[in-house]
Amino acid sequence: MSRSTNLILGTAISALLVTAGVVGTFWTPFNPLQLDMLNRLSPPSAAHWLGADEFGRDILSRLMAGASTSLGIAAVTVAIAVTIGTVIGLLAGSLRGRVDRLVMVFTDALLAFPGILLALALIVITGAGRNGIVIALSLAYAPGVIRVVRGAVLSVREKEYIEASRVIGNSELYTMVAHILPNCLAPISVFATSMFGWVILAESALSFLGLGVPPPAPTWGNMLAASQPYFENALWLSLAPGACISLALLGTNLLGDALRDRLDPRMAMA
Repeated sequence: MSRSTNLILGTAISALLVTAGVVGTFWTPFNPLQLDMLNRLSPPSAAHWLGADEFGRDILSRLMAGASTSLGIAAVTVAIAVTIGTVIGLLAGSLRGRVDRLVMVFTDALLAFPGILLALALIVITGAGRNGIVIALSLAYAPGVIRVVRGAVLSVREKEYIEASRVIGNSELYTMVAHILPNCLAPISVFATSMFGWVILAESALSFLGLGVPPPAPTWGNMLAASQPYFENALWLSLAPGACISLALLGTNLLGDALRDRLDPRMAMA
């Protein structure tokens, strides 16, 4: 698949899901929480395009509301993780010495655990729910950002213009913020884009396990979990949220690959 195709498809899929989430915040075809037992487990039809669930609730409306919740959690989580990871990684890579060694020992210890397992452990402390899952996933994915930012800082800090900034009397803090950080934004942007998809998958997995936003509020994960008893008789209950999760991962991965190709000089020369 060509680089331009990655960019077009990734942008189109991501824009579609974000639009569904934004629209779902203000409007849905039906009330996503309204019970309608007369339409219980109705298959896709003109009235309910994607069918109805075990309580007669419109699947499309719940997917749109779930997109708002899942994408909102992912956006806040990525913002917090990138902020924490960038600050710590920038300090570690710039100051070096004991600060760098201490940060990397702690970071490597956290990276030894898969992100989802670390999030599960943190949720025991933070508690389930929207706030708990945001805090847990932010702390679970921040170590990856720290390592990426630190590596980028170590590469940039040896450049001639960084040394020139120090020679003319600029403080270390000014040099970090004005010269080192802007030249690290490319790898941070690529990593953040990919991490958005990972967070959506992790949030869906935690919601599937009952540790995310509690029902009846819809998320793609808890919709998938609720569909298990009806897999044989009402396959559309699981296909719809599963397809949304898959599309979200595909869109962010394609967009991340396209950004890497455009922002990484080594990829541009390939």
